[in-house]
Amino acid sequence: MKTTRICLVRHGETSWNAEKRIQGNIDVGLNTAGQAQAEAAAAWLSGNSTMAALYSSDLLRARQTAERVGRALHLAPILRPEFRERRYGLFEGLTYSQSRTRYPDVYQVFEGREPDFVIPYGGESLRQLHQRVCAGLQRVVEDHRGQSVVVVTHGGVLDIVNRVVRGTSLRAPRDFLIPNAAINWVCADGNRWRLEAWGVTDHLAMVGLDELP
Repeated sequence: MKTTRICLVRHGETSWNAEKRIQGNIDVGLNTAGQAQAEAAAAWLSGNSTMAALYSSDLLRARQTAERVGRALHLAPILRPEFRERRYGLFEGLTYSQSRTRYPDVYQVFEGREPDFVIPYGGESLRQLHQRVCAGLQRVVEDHRGQSVVVVTHGGVLDIVNRVVRGTSLRAPRDFLIPNAAINWVCADGNRWRLEAWGVTDHLAMVGLDELP
């Protein structure tokens, strides 16, 4: 079975990341630090001439990051909504602290990582996110057997990817970092996943934020 290598990049920093404000599917662009991070990630990836394709979430912060990566790799980003951030429903636009204070009961269940809990008002459960992300990953694997590709995405998506590759429960507390603009490598041989590298930030002047709960 031919191996598919996927380089996953979290988008650069936004002002909402810095404020610990929940973005979800709200379109927030990169701030100055995020633009520099995206350029740094692009420069680091520019030395890899074997990339067959570049995929990205269609949300603005990911697109802006992918555009810089695309220029470095001479690839046009292919937008895939499967790699969008989780929908956080009534939490979107609030900081984590505000969410906990205004909706303590809802936040407690959210923080407890109950897989089937759908966040009210248009939110998404961890299991729904898991299904969406897995479908997106499988589509990439099937289209690029024996090749390497880049996927620019979000923290919530990367949380799921790490668990899929390592076989970790959706309920388990997170034991890994997801910094802005970090580089992550995973491989797929058919339905078998392997983690090559995670949270690489050597290319960044300052380590990106990891403001996720």
